[in-house]
Amino acid sequence: MTVRLGLRWLLAALYAIAGWFHLTAPATFLKIMPGWVPIPEAVVWWTGIAEFAGAAALAQPASLRLRQAAGIALALYALCVWPANIHHMMLDMARPDHGWGLGYHLPRMALQPVLIWLALWASEAIDWPFRNRPA
Repeated sequence: MTVRLGLRWLLAALYAIAGWFHLTAPATFLKIMPGWVPIPEAVVWWTGIAEFAGAAALAQPASLRLRQAAGIALALYALCVWPANIHHMMLDMARPDHGWGLGYHLPRMALQPVLIWLALWASEAIDWPFRNRPA
């Protein structure tokens, strides 16, 4: 098994687990939803469905184009949920006990671009920075 394949399977599993939690424990996600998001219950439900669909497409071995589309969609998804992560951090830091604290939130913020890149790279939508360079 290659590193890329292993990370693709790991990412698919993580998105499937996240999708499960979005569908079975929506209250957790509704608490961190920014107030400007319309119909938050539906958004949480649809994000769970999107995570399941992305995980399934990412995990299937037969179609490179489907995997690449899943990688692009999951990267865009991770970009779109970033405001909720920032909102969650701001809510926590405003609490007297600072909620989860900076030890949780700062790595989460720093890893979001890595998650975006990983979805693209693991799905083979991009090769950067590992492609062979001409001599």
